Amino acid sequence: MTSLGIDIDPAVDASVSATLAVVEDRLRHNVASADPLVAEAARHLMDAGGKRFRPLIVALGAQFGDPSRAEIVPAALVVELTHLATLYHDDVMDEAAVRRGAPSANARWGNSVAILVGDYLFARAADIAATLGTEAVRLQAQTFSRLVHGQIAETVGPRGSDAIEHYLHVIAEKTASLIATSARFGGLFSGATPEHVEALAGYGETIGIAFQLSDDLLDIASESVQSGKTPGTDLREGVPTLPVLYALADDDADASAVRLRELLASGPLVDDALHAEALGLLRESRAMKRARETVRTYAEDARARLVPLPDGSPRRAMESLCDFIADRTS
Repeated sequence: MTSLGIDIDPAVDASVSATLAVVEDRLRHNVASADPLVAEAARHLMDAGGKRFRPLIVALGAQFGDPSRAEIVPAALVVELTHLATLYHDDVMDEAAVRRGAPSANARWGNSVAILVGDYLFARAADIAATLGTEAVRLQAQTFSRLVHGQIAETVGPRGSDAIEHYLHVIAEKTASLIATSARFGGLFSGATPEHVEALAGYGETIGIAFQLSDDLLDIASESVQSGKTPGTDLREGVPTLPVLYALADDDADASAVRLRELLASGPLVDDALHAEALGLLRESRAMKRARETVRTYAEDARARLVPLPDGSPRRAMESLCDFIADRTS
C-alpha cells in the first residue's frame, strides 16, 4: 500500500501487505505447468510485474470481515489469474509488441501460443474458484461474460452510438467488472455482511472505471514510464482514449484546438514530429482538463459507495485510494 503513496493505518497496511506477499508467492505456483513451454509463457507476464491492483482490492475488501480467513488468498488468485489471462488475449487482439516493458507473449511465441496460454490461465483461475464454492464459480463466470462482451464491444466499435458513452461502457465491462468482483470477493470470503459486500462491489465498479481512465490519462500526461509504456503510445497506435474523444467532440474554434482535431482525425500518429505536436497540444487542451474532471467524478462516486461501510481504518484506506487515483494525473 505504501508503495502507492497512500497513507493508511499501519495495522491495515501490515494485513494487506501480508496477503499480497502470499498471493505473489502462490501465483508462481499456480502458473506452473508440466509443459515447459506453457510454464515459461505463463510466467512471462507475471515475471514482468504489474500493480496487482485486483488482489489489493480483495485484501482491502477483506478488512470488513476477517482478513485472515483462508479463502482470501485463493480469491485474490482467481481475480489476478483471470486478469493475466485477459492480457494475453488483449495483446493478440491489439497485435501488441510490448507489454509491461517486455516483448509481449504473442511477439515472442506467436498468437496461437499466446491465446492458449491465456486459456490455460483462465482454467487455473476456474480451478481455484471451484475450491471456494459454487458462488465463486458463478461470480467468476458472470465476470468472464462481461469481460468478453467488453472486448467484443471494443472490437466492433460504437456502431452509430455515442463514441464517449461506448468507450465508458467498454471500460466498465473490460476493467471495472473484474475490479468489482475483486471487492466483492474480499467482502464475501471474509464474512462481511451482505449489505457491506454490495457496497464493496459498487465501490469496485466505480473505482475500476476511475483507475482505467487515470491510466489512459497517464499515457498522455506522464513524462516518464509511470503508465508502464512509453508516453503517447495510445496516440501512436490510434487508440481513442477519453481525452482524444473529448478533443474530437470539442467545438472550440481556438487554433490549437482545431489543429489538435486535425491531427487526431488523421488516425495513428506514427510520424514522430506529428506525434510530438499532438501530444503537446493534448496535454494543454480543454479536453485533457475535462478528462481529469471525469476521473475525479468517478473517484468521488466510488467514495460515496463506501457510505454504508463502518467508519474506521479500512474505509479510510479505500477513501485514500480514491484520492490517489484522482490526483495521480493532476
